[in-house]
Amino acid sequence: MDVKATAKTVRYTPRKTRLVLDLIRGKDVEEALAILQFTPNHAATAVAKVVKSAAANAVHNHQLDGSKLYVKSCYADEGVTLKRWMPRAKGSASQILKRTSHITVVVSER
Repeated sequence: MDVKATAKTVRYTPRKTRLVLDLIRGKDVEEALAILQFTPNHAATAVAKVVKSAAANAVHNHQLDGSKLYVKSCYADEGVTLKRWMPRAKGSASQILKRTSHITVVVSER
C-alpha cells in the first residue's frame, strides 16, 4: 500500500529541492532521515518533515510496520511564484521571482 504526504507552498525552489529528493529516493525511511539530517541544504529540513509525516500516516492510519517502510517515490512540483520588484538604474525596475514548491513523498512497505 502506498501512503503519501504533501507539503504545499514551501519557500524553496523546486530545482534545489529536487537535488535533496534525489538523495533519498528508494532508501529506507530511517536511512533517509539520517541522510537528511546531515545534508547541508536548507530544503532538507522541509523534506525531512514530509518524510516523517508520510511515515506517521502509514503507521497510524494504515497500520503498516514502521521498520519496513521505504521511500517509494518523491518529487517536487512548482508552486505559486511570488513576484517582487527591485529598483534599478534610471528609474526602472526589474522583477524578482520567489519560487515555491509542493513536496510530495510516497512511502510503502517492503
